[in-house]
Amino acid sequence: MRRLVLFVWACVLLSGCRPWFLGPPRDKGLDDEMTTYYVGLIFHGPTWTPDTSPDVKRLQEEHLLNLQKLARDGKLVLAGPVTDSGDLRGLFVFRTESLEEARALTDNDPAVKAGRLRVELHPWYGPKGLYVNTRPAGAAVTTRGR
Repeated sequence: MRRLVLFVWACVLLSGCRPWFLGPPRDKGLDDEMTTYYVGLIFHGPTWTPDTSPDVKRLQEEHLLNLQKLARDGKLVLAGPVTDSGDLRGLFVFRTESLEEARALTDNDPAVKAGRLRVELHPWYGPKGLYVNTRPAGAAVTTRGR
């Protein structure tokens, strides 16, 4: 009986059939189409208030300028606010070499430095090629090297 079981296993393996308990085969090209990003969930920070003073407006402008720079540098893939009124204020998606690099970028944000926002970072395995279009509306599209 043992020889029969070994023979059946050998036939299955040599025939290229995949046993059901191993699950579906993984697409070998998947890793070529996916990459690790770092998602930052943005929450109210310890100094957040609903205030709209000139200082808060200035800080928000500095925050947005920082995001634009990170997008131009290719580090920030996506960013935006959430539209409900909870503690979660928005999200970032970074394309960096490491979680530590993404953390350094968020720690350097003016609103985070001021304590108005805090960011919780998580690795995320997603499709390659995500990007932010940093061209102003109506700007001409150009191609490089094509």
